[in-house]
Amino acid sequence: MEIKSYQDQAELFVKEYLLSDSVIPYTSVICGICACMMVYDITQLFCNVYFKSYPSLSKIKQIEWSNRSISTFHAIFIAIMSLYFVFWSDLYSDHQYADLVAFRSSALSTFTLGVSVGYFLVDLGMIIWFYPFLGGMEYVVHHLLAVAAVAYSMLTGEGQLYTFMVLISETTTPGINLRWYLDTAGMKRSRAYLINGVVIFVAWLVARIILFVYLFYHVYLHYNQVKQLNTYGRLLIVIVPLVLSVMNLMWFGKIIKGMRKTLAKRK
Repeated sequence: MEIKSYQDQAELFVKEYLLSDSVIPYTSVICGICACMMVYDITQLFCNVYFKSYPSLSKIKQIEWSNRSISTFHAIFIAIMSLYFVFWSDLYSDHQYADLVAFRSSALSTFTLGVSVGYFLVDLGMIIWFYPFLGGMEYVVHHLLAVAAVAYSMLTGEGQLYTFMVLISETTTPGINLRWYLDTAGMKRSRAYLINGVVIFVAWLVARIILFVYLFYHVYLHYNQVKQLNTYGRLLIVIVPLVLSVMNLMWFGKIIKGMRKTLAKRK
């Protein structure tokens, strides 16, 4: 009986406090941060045992190796959740609910965004702490924009559909990280490296260019709803994707140059 009583109290605590609508944004961010720390530590333990080349890497390379495992974990999680909310869930359907799509949210969508905020805070902190080894100023700008936009959408419940559309672009991250791992492992001339480059090219074109065109088209179709957001919300929905689109095009140019070099070396 005592065990059952403690179990009921624990369930009540989780439901009424940890997962209540007012607390979800904060508990989800903490969960995101804790998940990143756990993945970082597990990666170090796993790689020290199963990757013979890992201990011979420099300290900063080992840190970057573990850092990329965090970004891969987050990318898989947020890409799956974003694809679900944008294309499969009825939450943002034009035909399911009477309220405005730009203002819709749920406990699950808010929790998902909170986990993402936790990741971006961890990654931004590591980029700044080890600057410039984990990324230059463009990464700092990218993460600051991401934290501002995702946190605003999480806290207010506004524009979550468009936030998830942008976060679908994280589908390119695992491929980019795999490319770095292959390069670090000395497999730059392997077939896997070549296939990886083609996959990144296609994924980047779809998730970071074509999808952003669709995002702006959706904003245009629903602008009568978007303009009802406050000024800060409208700026984040329009300006942040616009800035990210420019950055995506710049990085896409680098991807094309990298593919040309790889193909030239194999001739």
